[in-house]
Amino acid sequence: MKTYIEKLPPDVRALIETARVVAQERGCTAYLVGGFVRDLILGVKNFDLDIVVEGDGIAFASDYARRLQGKLVTHHRFGTATVSLGHHVKVDIASARKEVYPQPGHLPVVEAGTLRDDLYRRDFTINAMALQITGSGYGRVIDLFGGRKDLAAKKLRILHPVSFIDDPTRILRGIRFEQRFDFSFERNTLRLLKAAVAESMLERVEPQRLRDELILLLKEQRPAKIIRRISAVAGFSFINPKLRSSPRMIRTLAAIERRVAWFKQHIKNPRQLETWLIFFMGLVGYLPLSEVHAICRRFVFRKGEEKRIVSCVESCSRAVAVLKKRSLRPSEAFRVLEPLSYEVIIIMLALTGSSLVAMRIKEFLNVSIGTKLYVSGHDLSACGLKPGPHYQRILRAVLNAKLDGKVKDISEELRLARTIAARSLR
Repeated sequence: MKTYIEKLPPDVRALIETARVVAQERGCTAYLVGGFVRDLILGVKNFDLDIVVEGDGIAFASDYARRLQGKLVTHHRFGTATVSLGHHVKVDIASARKEVYPQPGHLPVVEAGTLRDDLYRRDFTINAMALQITGSGYGRVIDLFGGRKDLAAKKLRILHPVSFIDDPTRILRGIRFEQRFDFSFERNTLRLLKAAVAESMLERVEPQRLRDELILLLKEQRPAKIIRRISAVAGFSFINPKLRSSPRMIRTLAAIERRVAWFKQHIKNPRQLETWLIFFMGLVGYLPLSEVHAICRRFVFRKGEEKRIVSCVESCSRAVAVLKKRSLRPSEAFRVLEPLSYEVIIIMLALTGSSLVAMRIKEFLNVSIGTKLYVSGHDLSACGLKPGPHYQRILRAVLNAKLDGKVKDISEELRLARTIAARSLR
């Protein structure tokens, strides 16, 4: 595996080298573990480093952060720490540990352990490999549970029979990995997964943990595919007892994928599109509004997230009804769409079967939101108009005229603004 490490980008190799030096200074053994090792073997790009130390992981992380001038966040209960290095780069560091689950679905009780203990507590064999980065064993792969063999066979296999009982979120995680890598569950693993689903194990998990797993899977490349698989093997009662899969829902999710891809290709977006929110809207959007509110409260979504999810249910049908009007002017379409988030607008685009509505939404995204006025408050002041709320009304009238093609350049904007301002001065 030394060859694999040598092929990594220089900045990633530098992070690994710093970990090696810190471990050497502290006299402990350190390993890269989990998804990083799996993806290194698969040749998949993954620069999220996860380091396990046989020793005091938090003390190691403190030295590591100091050397790299990173921000350190520690979790003493679990013997873990995160070092953030800017530009969304972070390194997770932990003491080798073993876990005991006092109750199914609850967080584990952690105590110090060996590397074997640490690997055995993981979800699947493909995520239970380690790569030594210290001493004479530098670059050696530790594979105690057949992870490389399962990678080659494209199989997902749990490490012990009560894995899905101890931590039912592994059901969702397993489906996410299965669909991402085009793997399949090993026969006994699938049997145990279905048994855990039959015992309603997911419903016993703390809602915030379910929320985090849902967000991760909805951020995947093809979330519609993952949701179809969840529907087939687990259902959605862990989200809401009334939530059922239907052909209409599946069509909506597939349409969302197409519309998100179109948006990313064609729209210069001033901010990151939260695609997971759009898919979540597509998932729960057919439920009554009271149930959507209940889900948002149960999963403890942030206020802005809940607002956009609820806005989808509340606003879509009303907005589409207006956008269907044949005589609608571009400025009127702008007034309907401008207050809505991009996430809500994308799901409207996915849901509509009207070519007219789709055309107006695309026109808004392509043209209207990029339409800027040359005229400003300074120009209104130059007309002798004192500042006040009427400035916004006048500028909005000029913008509407521009959207509707009635003014085309700065001179026409100024002429119209002066005309409206003159009326206000009478």
